[in-house]
Amino acid sequence: MTVLSMVEAVCSALGDEMERDDRVIVLGEDVGKSGGVFRATDGLQQRFGAERVVDTPTAEAVIVGASIGLATAGLVPVAELQFLGFGLQAFHQIGHQLARWRYRTNGRYHAQVTIRAPYGGGVRAPELHSDGFEAVFAQMPGLKLVAPATAADAKGMLLSAIRDPDPVLFLEPLRGYRLVRDEVPDGDVTVELGTARVARPGRDVTVVAWSAMVVVALEAAAAAADQGIDVEVLDLRSLVPLDVGAIAESVSRTGRAVVVQEAPLTAGFASEVVAAIQEGAFLSLQAPIARVSGWDVPYPMPLVEDHYVPSVERVLAAVRRTAEY
Repeated sequence: MTVLSMVEAVCSALGDEMERDDRVIVLGEDVGKSGGVFRATDGLQQRFGAERVVDTPTAEAVIVGASIGLATAGLVPVAELQFLGFGLQAFHQIGHQLARWRYRTNGRYHAQVTIRAPYGGGVRAPELHSDGFEAVFAQMPGLKLVAPATAADAKGMLLSAIRDPDPVLFLEPLRGYRLVRDEVPDGDVTVELGTARVARPGRDVTVVAWSAMVVVALEAAAAAADQGIDVEVLDLRSLVPLDVGAIAESVSRTGRAVVVQEAPLTAGFASEVVAAIQEGAFLSLQAPIARVSGWDVPYPMPLVEDHYVPSVERVLAAVRRTAEY
């Protein structure tokens, strides 16, 4: 085990996989010479050369479109979008081309493409940089969606994503890049996509979260424990495929659920989780399911984003309301 930050774990996974498989290439804006805007690809171009770590134009649709062609030709591209918010500039390539590639070619070709994209608030980024659009991409059949919360999962799930024969959108929490540090297994250790993990066991309330919201949920759970409420925190890790079994099992035991997301409330991925709970654990529910989310407004300017992103206090308040039923 080695203690790494999340961004170090991502860089480690990329380097290890490029060393293991010479088909793997990295491409994106500033990923080469400067090592990425967040240094997630630091040192890779010097190590593997400019033909395998490629700086691209500022054109997200071109990055994804080129990745489809490279994968069809037999390479394994790992593309970086500097922010998920910019992914809307490549929406037609991701949804209409990449996600449908196996279907469109009647199984003749697959698209072994991983798209890395940091997202989420907490870093005072400019407009259009911090939006949580994961639910938009979750509605693209054929595209897997991963959102780790720990450095260990970032490495293990990125290795699994790169090796997956179908396209994966790999979401990395901006605030977790350097704030999250944990023990990361050395060597070639993967984490299966589509499996949730219990980040904290509990008996009274299940809090379901993913990405940066897992840290917020854990802090709220610790505060709730001081008030006599035993909270279980379930880290989804993977949104598509979704581990509905783990969700149903946890809520069936606790009888209560709170779902936390950074995205706006309306039609966010939390709604999908609520539906999964209703279908899998309805008869065990002792209270209405609560959601804690961003607000139904455009992502605000940096000075007021703390009022937008779900806080420990807001999650704790939802847990207390749910526990009182």
